[in-house]
Amino acid sequence: MFAAVSSATIQGVDALEVRVEAFTSGGLPSFTIVGLPGAAVQESRERVRANLKLLGYPLPPSRILVNLAPADVRKEGPALDLPIALALLASDRRLPLSALEGLVAFGELALDGSLRPARGGVAIASMASLKARAGGGPARVLAPPANAVEAALVPGVTVFAPTDLAAAVAHLTGRAPLQPVAPPPPGGDEPAAPLHDLAAVRAQALARRALEVAAAGRHNLLLTGPPGAGKSMLARCLPGILPPLTDPEAIEVTRVHSSAGRPASGLMRTPPFRQPHHSGSEAGIVGGGAVPRPGEASLAHLGVLFLDELPEFSRAVLEALRQPLEEGVVTISRASGSVSLPAAFQLVAARNPCPCGYHGAHDGPQPCTCHPAAVVRYQRRLSGPLLDRMDLLVDVARLTDTELVNAQPGEASAIVATRVSRARDRALQRQGCVNSQLTGRSLALHAASGPAGQAVLAKLVRSLRPSARGYDRLLRVARTVADLAGEDAVLPEHLLEAAAYRG
Repeated sequence: MFAAVSSATIQGVDALEVRVEAFTSGGLPSFTIVGLPGAAVQESRERVRANLKLLGYPLPPSRILVNLAPADVRKEGPALDLPIALALLASDRRLPLSALEGLVAFGELALDGSLRPARGGVAIASMASLKARAGGGPARVLAPPANAVEAALVPGVTVFAPTDLAAAVAHLTGRAPLQPVAPPPPGGDEPAAPLHDLAAVRAQALARRALEVAAAGRHNLLLTGPPGAGKSMLARCLPGILPPLTDPEAIEVTRVHSSAGRPASGLMRTPPFRQPHHSGSEAGIVGGGAVPRPGEASLAHLGVLFLDELPEFSRAVLEALRQPLEEGVVTISRASGSVSLPAAFQLVAARNPCPCGYHGAHDGPQPCTCHPAAVVRYQRRLSGPLLDRMDLLVDVARLTDTELVNAQPGEASAIVATRVSRARDRALQRQGCVNSQLTGRSLALHAASGPAGQAVLAKLVRSLRPSARGYDRLLRVARTVADLAGEDAVLPEHLLEAAAYRG
């Protein structure tokens, strides 16, 4: 007998529908899975066999064939355990075929019958919602309890969360129907990590201002200074002054993290802050692998990617970041096809001026011990095209003994966040996007300045000699400075401040 149930496999951060078809016929007993199953899917045979025997429905001594359609797409992960078991039960007349119509099921089966979570609950629920809208029926999802809440975040999807295979069968046969899982109530969002407060940063007025400008326009920021100047502390304070994510942004960020194997208990409202170690591989930071998966760049989507000790990262990693910095997406190509991963992150980086860290710091605790050639080699680890993609380049000086003792606490993050939110709202109401995303005609229109500003801009271009990309970034930063000042037009002083960050 033939039976089928819908499921999904994760490709990057998206869910691709997989139709699990089971066919039982006479012949020598065998259990075969076809349709390009990965190693974990092939092992589903033993997990499903053990669970069905535990349930009291051992596999019949027949020829069993399970097909995973589409057959030309490789399926990975254990999420197909549950739909394979349900399809087999339906093909053996243990489940009514009507109960599987319009149902999307996923989950890993443990040997005791319980359902373990699988990655991509939000993406699978979104796929089920689109499928239901196209077919005109309700969207029903059978998910493990650990994935149920995040799947219920998708509007228009009814999620059921059986604790084990027996509960799933009892629900589908009508013996013990399950109650739909309710989405988290308003305010029941994913708990955010504790945030650093800018009040703990002493002095450093220029760096604090640059951080505020970067937050308001979502600009890339590079901090350069000796050890102990406060570069890392400043970067870790950035999430505390960023506006919370909107509803569509929160769903998008939660979907990315869910597809990476991080089930969420609610929407992620705080922009993510990722800080990978400089020893990370290209696949781990940018994304990739034999089966392409999101890297740190995608996990920082719509948030901050902080690269401390930037020159210590491998050149391959740094150069691979150039595409997402420009386009907001990582495209991973394989012989079997390509996968696009969202990576619209804000890059914040910190570096020392030389290997020992004290080059140019005449009043530091110790003189620079690096050979001039070593300083040049260290600074050349960052290519010109990568530096050209940084909007703000700021030197962070080490505090003197007097400043360290007498410096008063600065403004708290809550105060700065109010100004940032106000400036961000001005930009969104005016052009529908943050200033760092302005391009072409939109940039020329919204970053236009009067005759006095054009004269200042011409002088700045002659002195700085920026590239075409650097010129656009100068205008974007000036537009953000004007928004922080509450000005509709970009004035000469806004251009001068933006140029100071390009030095």
